Amino acid sequence: MTDLEQRLQLIGVSRCFRSDAETVWAVRDVSLTARGGELLLISGASGSGKTTLLNVVAGLDEPQQGVVRVAGHDVTSLDDTGRARLRAELVGVVFQDHRLIDEFTAAENVALVLEACGRASAAAFEEAERTLLRVGLAGLSDRRPEQLSGGQRQRVGIARALVGDRCVLLADEPTGSLDSKASLEIFALLRSLSDDGVLVVLCSHDPRAAGFADRHFTMVDGSMEPQVGAGADA
Repeated sequence: MTDLEQRLQLIGVSRCFRSDAETVWAVRDVSLTARGGELLLISGASGSGKTTLLNVVAGLDEPQQGVVRVAGHDVTSLDDTGRARLRAELVGVVFQDHRLIDEFTAAENVALVLEACGRASAAAFEEAERTLLRVGLAGLSDRRPEQLSGGQRQRVGIARALVGDRCVLLADEPTGSLDSKASLEIFALLRSLSDDGVLVVLCSHDPRAAGFADRHFTMVDGSMEPQVGAGADA
């Protein structure tokens, strides 16, 4: 573990969904501490609770029990505005379908995040260009999503999640729609970002992701168990 400050703390976090017929625990009593510079891999079958856990960390969902702290902020005590600010300033989320705006260029998709936070347009585009360079997209900032490969589009999504010097990156099946070569390139990129000090929490079905991780957990019915002997430190 890189000796950087604590970025994430989960204490007894649980989240359930209730219906007239049953109660399903999507996340069950999860506790975890992680620092900057780590890449954590969470694997598990569909429906095991991986996405719900990421949503709770990002403040997109609220747990019924437990405490979530991100970069020293108690997410569970924040209101909607506070959680939105947390995502704007500290926590970026990468989705499987990248969710880019088709009519915007790569730079515009990334800069939009900063402009929405009040950054002047010129400064936003300058930082967007730097972040696109950081994720390996030098010279492609003026291309629209349709002009990029699937792997390149996902890199734009990662740049959008990083821009503004966010220190926590949550990646939910970011290679689910990519071919084998592009998937490995995305895993290597996430590894390099964690080596630069970002805390990366990656959810993936791909067994090759374990080779890039510092720690590997498996979720089963909402519970998270560490996998011994896997990851970048093994």
